[in-house]
Order: sequence, then structure tokens, then C-alpha cells
Amino acid sequence: MLCALIMAGGKGTRFWPLSTEKRPKQFLKLLGEETMIQMTVNRIKDLIPKDRTFVVTSSDYVELVKNQLPDLPSRNIIVEPVGKNTAPCIALSAFYIEKIYKDATMIVLPSDHLIENEEKFRDTINCAYDFIQNNEDGIVTLGMKPTRPEIGYGYIKASETGKLKIGNEVICKVDSFVEKPDLDKAKRYVEGENYLWNGGMFIWKATTILNLTKKFLKSTYQVLEEIAIATEDEYGSKLVENYCKVQAVSVDYGIMENAKEIYVIPCDFGWDDVGSWHAIERYREKDEHNNVVVGKVRNIEGNNNFIVGKDKLIITVGLDDVFVVETDDVILLCKKENIDNIQELRKIIL
Repeated sequence: MLCALIMAGGKGTRFWPLSTEKRPKQFLKLLGEETMIQMTVNRIKDLIPKDRTFVVTSSDYVELVKNQLPDLPSRNIIVEPVGKNTAPCIALSAFYIEKIYKDATMIVLPSDHLIENEEKFRDTINCAYDFIQNNEDGIVTLGMKPTRPEIGYGYIKASETGKLKIGNEVICKVDSFVEKPDLDKAKRYVEGENYLWNGGMFIWKATTILNLTKKFLKSTYQVLEEIAIATEDEYGSKLVENYCKVQAVSVDYGIMENAKEIYVIPCDFGWDDVGSWHAIERYREKDEHNNVVVGKVRNIEGNNNFIVGKDKLIITVGLDDVFVVETDDVILLCKKENIDNIQELRKIIL
């Protein structure tokens, strides 16, 4: 039984001022007429029905999830009382899903990524699912073939030997997970064939990730098990009382770096984690002067600008290489060369 777990608890601070703690980027229409979380759910709906699609999110965002995904059953919203990184979040969800669907296989998906070739993406998931049915202790992750020397992503080093063919996909054993590199290393990774971008997507049996949590994060497992065995009436109070006790650790560091049976499918279905304003700029339509313009904007004699308006008419004259973003509370104007420092600027300003 294939189930989807969509992680939607991030704060999205790199997209300030459009993204805020009250409404982070997964709930914004950054790339079109759908929000990022709506895009994520809709691209898998032909493969995994809504009753087997789960969203794990902060208690602060439950109403946003309900409003944006009205067809999602309320029971399929898993609440994380406080952020503790991805390993506890995923294990909490695995306990929850396994109680509803025994012998569930889970695909874990971030809520804010772009997939251009969605049919190919679904085919890849099917291949990974078939592999897991015959390798129940295994883990499959999706690795993206790098198209540029990216220093903002982690990488997966795939083994050069022992490759398997499942359907139309090749599955390789994972040699290691690699931290974000410097530029020189990133260039070498692009040139090599066995380094892939880590997209943070995993397929495994719910019981497999729980067993690995028990093995490598024992105290976290014990806390979550106590929550999981609570009665329906006690579950909410046990969750709030105990979840704060788990270890805050990523699934990559806490589980992946220690597990043995990890495999990767090299993918080229057009993936981007949409992690910065520059990523949004890559996919937005541009005019003849390479400007991205959204909303009520008059851009006069300007080139290579990114301008997002909301209610007011924004007029720019003779400006090049700038970001302009209007929200209810803030108008941000900065040179493009400074936009990658938006998190630090936000801390100073606020």
C-alpha cells in the first residue's frame, strides 16, 4: 500500500518578505496559479489517492493546510507541535500512517519543490515502489543529475558498481551522502557521473524507517512510541507533552549516514528545490529585456529586474538588476547581488 507523506512545516525565511512565519513559502503561489503545496499534492493524485496522502505540518499551519487542500481528510494532517528537524517528524508520521495502513510503503516528499516532467516523476516513484516490495529492508532515494555547479545542495555519491535495472530506471547503491560543497568541488561533481543532487525524497516501508529510528535514535523512538500507543482521546495531550523531548536531528544525519541498504535512482525529470529568489526567477516568464514582472507594475527602461507587486502600482524607471517585492507590510528593494543575503538582512531589519 503506497502512501505519501508531504512535509510542510518549514518557515521559508529565504523568501522574505513574501514568505513569513505566518504564511511560509509552501502556501504561496510562487510559480503559477497554485501554491507550492497544491502543486505537490496534485502531481501525485493520479498515483496516490487523497485518503493515502498525508501532510505533516506545524500546529500553526493546520488551518492553512485545510484551506488549501479542502479534499484532504482531516485525519491525514499530522501535527508536529514543535519543529525538531526531519528525523523525528518522519518517524512520528510513520507511526501514525502505520496505524491506519498496515504494511504501508511511504514516499516522503518536500512540499515546496518543482517537478517539470510530472509523468516521468510518477513513473520513477512506481519503479522505486516495485523495488521496495522486493527489498523490504531497503531505502530508495531520488537523486537529481546536476545541471550546474550548485553549492546550495547536498549531494549523493552513487556506487559505480552493482547497478540494477527496474523497469526503465537504473538503481544504484549509495556510497555516501555528501555535504554542500564549495564551488570547485561542485564543478567536479557536475563533470562526474556518480554525484547527484540530494532532493530529500525517500521511499521505504514504514516499519523500515521505524526500525532504523529505534536502532540509531533510540531515545527518540521511545518517546514517539509512547505517543503512538496512546488512545485516541489521549493522543493530542501525549503529543504536546512528549514531542518536545525528542532529539532534533535531520534524517540524513540521524539515519541515512548510518543505514546500509540505501539505493538511489538517478533522475532527470526537471527538479528544483526552489530554495531562493533566483530559483523563482529561473522559471518565471520574462519579457524582452529579461524582466520578471508580476502584478501592477510599470517597468520603464529597466533590464534584468524581478518585480512582484501586490495592490499598489509600482513604477520603476531606469533600474537594472534589482529585486522589488511588495507585501501588505513591506516593500523590499535591493540589488540582485544582495538577495542571497536576505535571511541575514531580515534578522537586522526585524
